[in-house]
Amino acid sequence: MFKDIYPFKSHFLDLNGHKLHYVDEGSGEPVVMLHGNPTWSFYYRNLIKALSPKFRVIAPDHIGCGLSDKPGVNDYSYTLKQRIEDVESLLTHTGTDSNITLVVHDWGGMIGMSYAARHISAIKRIVVLNTAAFHLPSGKAFPWMLSVCQNPIVGPFMVRGLNAFCRSALRYCPKKPLGALESKAYMDPYNSWQNRIAVLRFVQDIPLKPDHESYDIVTTTQNTLPDLQSIPMMICWGKKDFIFDVDFYNEWLRRFPKAETHMFHEAGHYVLEDAKDEIITLVSNFMES
Repeated sequence: MFKDIYPFKSHFLDLNGHKLHYVDEGSGEPVVMLHGNPTWSFYYRNLIKALSPKFRVIAPDHIGCGLSDKPGVNDYSYTLKQRIEDVESLLTHTGTDSNITLVVHDWGGMIGMSYAARHISAIKRIVVLNTAAFHLPSGKAFPWMLSVCQNPIVGPFMVRGLNAFCRSALRYCPKKPLGALESKAYMDPYNSWQNRIAVLRFVQDIPLKPDHESYDIVTTTQNTLPDLQSIPMMICWGKKDFIFDVDFYNEWLRRFPKAETHMFHEAGHYVLEDAKDEIITLVSNFMES
């Protein structure tokens, strides 16, 4: 249905009985693109098209997302630890576990930077798009709308029942209106209670307290970031992001003062939708430099 705007061959990897869908386009140095919530590899479609003539682009749909399987919570843990292990399995399977350019957005940043913290020598470059790889910046309050979604009673009703998270993301995350086909592509993978399981679990997996099962992984990744400072990094940031706002951007700058940075003042959380042409040019130049 979306082949005109997402013209990629589908590949699948079996992960303990669950099919992980991924894009594998082009040849050459690997570029690994990790999406967040509630998107999928479709978010990277234009960047995949731009880079695949010169590079090998790997872009998975995390389990529960996009065209991947959407198992129940009794069959898949939906935790940060599992997500990192899934990426490790995929990159080993595709033979793209060295010389990597890592492109990360939203929850893909925590997954990708955790992978990078475990495999520092495998990473050649990093492109950061409105995300985090650390706990909330000092003095930063957790957004109230995410707190609502974490509520054990209200959260499932809002996220899985009413589809409020996906609908709100589509309305508020891009600042430039998307076309009908693009909007449908973002929404279709999450068209039922069962198919929205990962959307809810991603929010529930945000660790705010030390007793959360993913808290220690975030702490370890955060503490390893200084070891990644020698890796070339480019940050492209949508200033009108209401979740990953300027406080997060400033935290990236504090931790990676040598990073090449680009602020897009009229772009939102879906910065790659709002500023696709500019970012494609910047990333292409960054890859060639």
